[in-house]
Amino acid sequence: MQYIRRKLLITNNNNRSCSFKLLNQVVWRHFYSTNKCVDVGQPTPSTHPQLLKEGEITPGITGDEYMSRRNKLLELLPERSVAIVAAAPVKMMTDVVPYTFRQDADYLYITGCQQPGGIAVLGHDFGLCMFMPETSPHDVTWQGEIAGVDAATEYFKANQSYPISKLNKVLPNMIKNCSKVYHNVKTAIPDYTTLEGFQKAAYNGGVLDFSMYTHEARWVKSSAELNLMRESAAIGCQALLQTMLNSKISPYESILSATVEYGCRTRGAQRMAFNPVVGGGPNGSVIHYSRNDQKVKDGDLVLMDIGCELHGYVSDLTRTWPPCGSFSGVQKELYSLVLETNKECIELCKPGTSIQRIHNYSVDKLSRGLKEIGILKDNRLLSYHQLNPTNIGHYLGMDVHDCSKIGYDRTLKPGVLVLLI
Repeated sequence: MQYIRRKLLITNNNNRSCSFKLLNQVVWRHFYSTNKCVDVGQPTPSTHPQLLKEGEITPGITGDEYMSRRNKLLELLPERSVAIVAAAPVKMMTDVVPYTFRQDADYLYITGCQQPGGIAVLGHDFGLCMFMPETSPHDVTWQGEIAGVDAATEYFKANQSYPISKLNKVLPNMIKNCSKVYHNVKTAIPDYTTLEGFQKAAYNGGVLDFSMYTHEARWVKSSAELNLMRESAAIGCQALLQTMLNSKISPYESILSATVEYGCRTRGAQRMAFNPVVGGGPNGSVIHYSRNDQKVKDGDLVLMDIGCELHGYVSDLTRTWPPCGSFSGVQKELYSLVLETNKECIELCKPGTSIQRIHNYSVDKLSRGLKEIGILKDNRLLSYHQLNPTNIGHYLGMDVHDCSKIGYDRTLKPGVLVLLI
């Protein structure tokens, strides 16, 4: 605006009244134009047309799909019940420095809102009601704009919305006639758990974990979710492949970790799905190794377990290779056994089977192979689990270990995402 004002004044120096008239028109258009983008604290089609198409709340996922999710959850929710799902809390690194915020998967699945401070309530009588945080000019100056009650109904398509300050007046009326109150146990906060109606329901055994229903709904992915997960996996795969190709130049766990994260972020991922596991030599046998501070020695293998997150959906990949040379005879023999087992398990991954059945097959296959190689000395299951205490796989989706309420003995169906290690 300052630049425009100077230009107008210089151009119209001989006609001062004309210059101010034009300036007022520019200012009026800037502040009162109907085309002005409204900032709701996260990307929208108007503010980020490079990310979202018209009608989308999350890139690739429309408002209609979010409403369909809520309807599916309401079908699962018993009559005379409500469900309360709070957003994830902000976690602090120091007294003034927050960790990067990541939304709770259930709250994101229901609302599409990527911001903290809100509470979503689902009920048969009112659909989705969102209680939204309120800001002050000071908050906006330091943290930027956030979604409020208007964004809840207009952008996130909630049926009702209230400022969070009205929670203690509105929510009691929603739950007073309910026989059951479900809530997200992981994000429960005193704002609603201390309310008399919630306390009374808890005393009578009427408070239950809503994840039994959200995980059921999230377990089978839509075509839009599958597309996002394919893209997330492709980003992780490309970044890991590039890291492998360059690993001989700088065979350090820390540099390999930084390289793969850089590759994921520059390809569009918002964050890593978890801290990269980069274990050289014996460090590769530590399942959730996270120090990543050692040099990979000549002759050693390096194991990288990495994943990235794209618009709320994660990938998870593991690869092992020799960055400083080639496989030794023993390494190649063991690697070939694991690779053959992996390929056969992928072939088994079809509707009608289960993760548990695939796991049992892998245990039998690897046990026999490890005994032939001479690594395993007996057929005892305990001996095998000392070498490999992990499961062959897990569900994958909005969380790395997705839908934890769904057992590994459940029969797989189309749309269920499984990671096989």
